[in-house]
Amino acid sequence: MSFKLEVWGDYALFTRPEMKVERVSYDVITPSAARGILEAIFWHPGLCWKVDRIYVLRPIRFTNVRRNEVSAKISGRNVQTAMRKGGDADSLYLCTKDCIAQRAAMVLRDVHYVIEAHFEMTDKASPADNAGKFCEMFRRRASQGQCYHQPCFGTREFPANFRLWEDGEIETAYPHEERDLGFMLYDMDYTDVRNIRPMFFRAVMKNGVIDLTGTEVYR
Repeated sequence: MSFKLEVWGDYALFTRPEMKVERVSYDVITPSAARGILEAIFWHPGLCWKVDRIYVLRPIRFTNVRRNEVSAKISGRNVQTAMRKGGDADSLYLCTKDCIAQRAAMVLRDVHYVIEAHFEMTDKASPADNAGKFCEMFRRRASQGQCYHQPCFGTREFPANFRLWEDGEIETAYPHEERDLGFMLYDMDYTDVRNIRPMFFRAVMKNGVIDLTGTEVYR
């Protein structure tokens, strides 16, 4: 069974990985970001979300903003050292005031999508779990605006509003156009946790819809 979830917000930033300093967003939401929104509403180890289609309801518009970012991070090695030594937290202190950096970003504005997706059961589902149970849980949570954490459009500064789409036919912003959006990030391959690899796909928007069913993925 598939669901349609309407999501919208003022800004979005789906960062292109090739832009290492100044942030530049993809033209539309990525499948991995769409999956993240679904998981923020309902996640369970017994299911795995699969995004089927993305409907673009508003024209693609960009704007430039400046954002404060932290130029340093706490290394995992320091965390492990502190754990072994039993409480040496000096190396875990990060003063954001001293390492703040202001960077420009080209972000999307006034975004509005409908995400069509379904889930598949995984081997981590218990005997008491079943697809019907999960369907009702997701439908109830999405209808009541419940979520485990606030879903966002790429970064936490840009929250995403959501509701279950039950309005019938979807009118997109590009009903008679076909656009090649180039290669986009599809998701991350966690098959080997020691070698996590990005997966890309060729995004083509036809009549305002990006169809991900049968997508050829490149690693």
